[in-house]
Amino acid sequence: MNVRTVVDDVASWWPWAVDPDPELGRALAYLGCGADAAALERAARVVAVVVVAVAVGIGAVLGPVTSATTSIAVASAVAAVGVAVPLVVDRGPRWLATMVRTRALGSAAGLVGRAALRLRVDPTVERAAAFAAETGTGALARSLGAHVERAAGTPRNGFDGFVREWGERFPALSRAVARLDAAASAPADERVQQLDRAVEAALDGVQEELASFTSEIRGAVTGLYAFGILLPLALIGVLPAANAAGARLSLPVIVALYDVLLPIAVVTAGAWLLVRRPVAFPPPRVGREHPDTPDGRLHVVAGGLVGGAVGTAGATALVEPWAAPIAAVGLGVGSALVVDARAAKRVHERVRAVEADLHDACYLVGRRVAAGEAVETALADAADRVAGETGAMLADAARRQRRLGVTVGEAFDGEHGALATLPSRRAREVATLFDLAATEGRPAGEALIATAEHVEELRRVEREARRELSKVTDTLTNTAAMFGPIVGGATVALSARVASTGTTAQFGGGSLPTAGLGLAVGAYVLWLAVALTTLSTGLTRGLDRTLVGHRVGVALCLATVCYLASYVGAGLFL
Repeated sequence: MNVRTVVDDVASWWPWAVDPDPELGRALAYLGCGADAAALERAARVVAVVVVAVAVGIGAVLGPVTSATTSIAVASAVAAVGVAVPLVVDRGPRWLATMVRTRALGSAAGLVGRAALRLRVDPTVERAAAFAAETGTGALARSLGAHVERAAGTPRNGFDGFVREWGERFPALSRAVARLDAAASAPADERVQQLDRAVEAALDGVQEELASFTSEIRGAVTGLYAFGILLPLALIGVLPAANAAGARLSLPVIVALYDVLLPIAVVTAGAWLLVRRPVAFPPPRVGREHPDTPDGRLHVVAGGLVGGAVGTAGATALVEPWAAPIAAVGLGVGSALVVDARAAKRVHERVRAVEADLHDACYLVGRRVAAGEAVETALADAADRVAGETGAMLADAARRQRRLGVTVGEAFDGEHGALATLPSRRAREVATLFDLAATEGRPAGEALIATAEHVEELRRVEREARRELSKVTDTLTNTAAMFGPIVGGATVALSARVASTGTTAQFGGGSLPTAGLGLAVGAYVLWLAVALTTLSTGLTRGLDRTLVGHRVGVALCLATVCYLASYVGAGLFL
């Protein structure tokens, strides 16, 4: 049973018509999920009604046996989840589609650079657009390819429709394409300058967009940290004193606030911040089909079970029995995520190593080709002179080309080529340029030299953007893994000490049960580790399954250890 069938079945229970926003339908179509917008909204309303009905039932059941405050708080928390369902269904697909487009725009400068290289060799905009689409990967290249196909046999070149689709989200793309058009019709002695200005426009656009975004979100991230994280942590810290003073904050109220309402608010704010990111440079996707990743999930399950078992045994022996579920979930899930992402992370590291010196390889090959040498000879020479993984990749390609007698393109990206198992978009684009140089000869040499400069400049822009964003997001990461758990653990220890001394009885208050408070605060600490780490990673690198999974796994393990160690450590001094 697929998702669409489930949505249609649930939607059939809603008897009234709905009028979904056309933007929702476009987002669903762009994501390719196959769901109908109207059916999705009807299903969301059915789920919302059911959840709100459950909330009313919970309030009715708890009313006679608990305080009015507790029953209202719990029922309100559950009802808030139900009310949020239609909003999430309406906004969620749009947010996802926006983030997918943001990920695609990270390759805009590379696309302009490939078109500029083709125009250096052949000043025909139509061929440049087709070449940029054919030699690229991802949504941006596919979009340009579709526009090129539709423009075939017409006076258009494909770039015009492409700019209409993407120009509003990334205005620099319009400026860059306009300069590409100007370069195609410019005299030969002015063309190179126009093409350089086109690539510079795309690179400057990326830099300006990210700088503006960093400036805009600085205040928003600070507000999220203050009111969504710091203030709630401070309130946790005064819980024992408040209870001792007779402010009777019951455990269900704490659970409803910290484990239901606060997560909804923080996740919503985080999603709003992620949607506003203009451009992302995520690492390559490494799927289960990659030969360097294990086929099954048995190792992931085993890692999670071992982590959970060690956490349970350690928490029971060194902390208290109530800590066992927190340790089991935190260390179990965290270990499973780290194990799951380990193989893909190694592939990412190799991709970064290969891409590190691509600009040097491009420059060396371009210089030899411009001097009249064959690309095959230039590749062998560059392989000896470029260090590290980049040089090893070039040597592998040169060896395959020489022994098998295949083309330069097949030596890199053929069935058993040097890049067959390396999911590097940038390396494949450079290899395509080498293949073009093998066809065009000396005229492509100067183009490769210019491309080398563009590749290095793009890497510089990416590094600076991540560095600036990290200044904003590092606080979130540290809070998720260490600061929040340490405060939470110390708070539970203080509450346990207050309860053991009978202070609350002297003031007519009731102490919070240590086990219940420890579980409630522990759950808060764990979701904080997940939410803040995901937000921080998404802002700096974009949402990537491997990267987010690995960082969330590490954060969960650290948060669990810090939380329990803080509880034990604080208890020694209270």
